[in-house]
Amino acid sequence: MIRQTISSLLAAGVLCATAHAADTELNLYTARHYQTDEAMYANFTKATGIKINRIEGKEDALLERIKNEGANSPADVFITVDASRLAKADELGIFAPLESKVLTERIPEHLRSDTWYTFSTRARVIVYNKADVDPALVQNYEDLARPELKGQVCTRSGSHPYNLSLGAAMIQHNGADATEKWARGVVENFARAPRGGDTDQIRAVAAGECGVAIANSYYVARLINSTKPDDQEVVKAVGIIWPNQQSWGTHVNVSGGGMLKHAPHKQAALKFLEYLASDEAQAYFANGNNEWPAVAAVEISNPALDSLGEFRSDDLNVGLLSKTTAQAQKIYDRAGYR
Repeated sequence: MIRQTISSLLAAGVLCATAHAADTELNLYTARHYQTDEAMYANFTKATGIKINRIEGKEDALLERIKNEGANSPADVFITVDASRLAKADELGIFAPLESKVLTERIPEHLRSDTWYTFSTRARVIVYNKADVDPALVQNYEDLARPELKGQVCTRSGSHPYNLSLGAAMIQHNGADATEKWARGVVENFARAPRGGDTDQIRAVAAGECGVAIANSYYVARLINSTKPDDQEVVKAVGIIWPNQQSWGTHVNVSGGGMLKHAPHKQAALKFLEYLASDEAQAYFANGNNEWPAVAAVEISNPALDSLGEFRSDDLNVGLLSKTTAQAQKIYDRAGYR
């Protein structure tokens, strides 16, 4: 269900009328649901005078809404997480080609397409129980299929975009046959059927329910930053591996967005997207939500991220992940990774 931060009446009536208004407002459809983004929106409005009318919801619901609204859609910008979701939006033809010297110069080539841009990244790390598992066994994603880890692996659903994007990247690097063999090995090593989110996997590792798991880095950083005693006990019990440092690098996924094809406020949309690439906004992504800035030169102040250390990330173009995401799902289904 879509949660509207402006009233239904405004969304249905006044919002549509803004198509003929000056670019003093922006209609944002976003699948990001982080409270720390509020500061970015407020600072953008303060700097530009452009009011943001925001509608939040699940990716599929928002995309369906945009599709149904068609040429009459009031949406100017769509933002979501995960490259596969951005690619899905692109395949629906909702984005407009965008030319921006600012975005082209600030966002690395492998983190953008012709129509959408990455504004933050998160890494898919391996979490292990320090008391029970030798970290030498889990230096690579491929190691999760090792026979020595039978009954030791926890993950969330294989159909979740985070895992699908990892599978899509593995197909790009290792090929479909090797990826399917890997997926079958991971299933053989399950400690339990996939369930829950990434934080649940980390907690399960700390509790000894399983020995290893995969999780996005910002979930780890959240626990590190937490002042709750239970969370600190979890942090003490687990270790973090940056996978594949000797091969193709740690898989990263993204949060990003683009301007909509029928955007009634194109100038405001461009200003907003360029603002998201600014030093100020990039620092909010890192310091507020424990993500890494897409703009590498931006200095951040987040002790939790610093404590995780440096790593070499996969520089595979995120747009390529969409080419093998559907194939990854078929491989997972055949392997029983559901």
